[in-house]
Amino acid sequence: MHIAIVTAGGAGMFCGSCMHDNTWARSLIDEGADVSLVPTYTPIRVDEQDVSTSEVYFGGVGVYLAHRSRLFRRLPRILTRWVDRPWALRLATRFGVSTDARQLGAMTLDMLQGENGPHRTHVLELADAFGSSLKPDVICFSNALLAGTARAIRQKIDIPLMCVLQGDDVFLEDLVEPYRSQAIEAIHDLAADFDGFIVHSDYYRDHMVRYLGLDARKFHTLPLGIDLAEHDGQPETTGEPFTVGYFARICPEKGLDRLVDAFRILHARRPEVRLKAGGYLGQRDREYFDQVRTAAADLGDAFSYIGSPPDTASKIKFLKSLDVLSVPTLYREPKGLYVLEALANGVPVVQPDHGAFPEMIAATGGGVLVEPGQPEALADALEALIEDSSRRIELATTGRNRVHELFGPERMAQRSLELFTRMIDAHR
Repeated sequence: MHIAIVTAGGAGMFCGSCMHDNTWARSLIDEGADVSLVPTYTPIRVDEQDVSTSEVYFGGVGVYLAHRSRLFRRLPRILTRWVDRPWALRLATRFGVSTDARQLGAMTLDMLQGENGPHRTHVLELADAFGSSLKPDVICFSNALLAGTARAIRQKIDIPLMCVLQGDDVFLEDLVEPYRSQAIEAIHDLAADFDGFIVHSDYYRDHMVRYLGLDARKFHTLPLGIDLAEHDGQPETTGEPFTVGYFARICPEKGLDRLVDAFRILHARRPEVRLKAGGYLGQRDREYFDQVRTAAADLGDAFSYIGSPPDTASKIKFLKSLDVLSVPTLYREPKGLYVLEALANGVPVVQPDHGAFPEMIAATGGGVLVEPGQPEALADALEALIEDSSRRIELATTGRNRVHELFGPERMAQRSLELFTRMIDAHR
């Protein structure tokens, strides 16, 4: 079976979705499948072996120029192809290619027009690649924003087309009107071109059925998976002052400021505790982080930011230094890979009671849920784990064991192959 996964590069940042796509592709390869991980917009950046193809489709620079310039769209492809080369895209990301939905409304609608819009050249290029050279048995798009390409692809190759939904609503909600409503309507209309949709939680299935007005019968829930090979942390005290950790992208929606508010309450009760944050910080969110650091100035060296770990070993070392992890998101998280990564290293979690978190805690038994947006409740839950170390170790042990049992790459790959086999058989 040849599976093509179309992923979206994160413009030079560590992006949870493309990192999971890479892990997914690796797991399928390990199970004997032939996999093409096809990047779009920019090359992907991961902290493990990168298995994506060298060719990038819908290069971010070319997409931007096609959106802005009729002259560029009319130029022969031989004169414009260089802007989509990986070296040119990597160079562009150094100067801050925007992935901010607030600035991308019109371009999003252009993308959804497919071959009938300004990106016709890019659409047909991708369709030709699938029909002529790659020739997969099934294609999975990693988000719905490329739905405009599905019709052209189906004209080239008649195979099942799947779409993974894993945060599309977060992007769409950031669009300003009228772009938001128009994009949602366009995706709803284009959904008929897909044979099925993949999600990683029942919560997100139900939410996206309502949000996009889709048929629930076309949805399939697959487990998340992480490469557990190096995640060897054990449930234990770190030997340092009790350390609360945050590990996710530094941005308002992930809720670092909320964690700082809760930690301030905890620190007033227990001055010895520490808060360590790690994660990618992009240009868009530097002002936000400056505000967080200013607000945390009264905490002194009790609060620290270690930056973005450059590789898996550094990430695991950071996670092992924690006693508990909390990422109190404002939005309703559709997946939450950081929860699995913490638990895989014997670190329990305290998370808001919304989104996919209740399902994750129920499946792993590795954490505590608190009322969202309540710093006092979060501080109380963290303090309870300080006071009852045996309870913390119990959560950590159960969570670690279940993650290694239920969320490894083998199970993710096997469930995926079962689904793809059914979809291919039904399509014949």
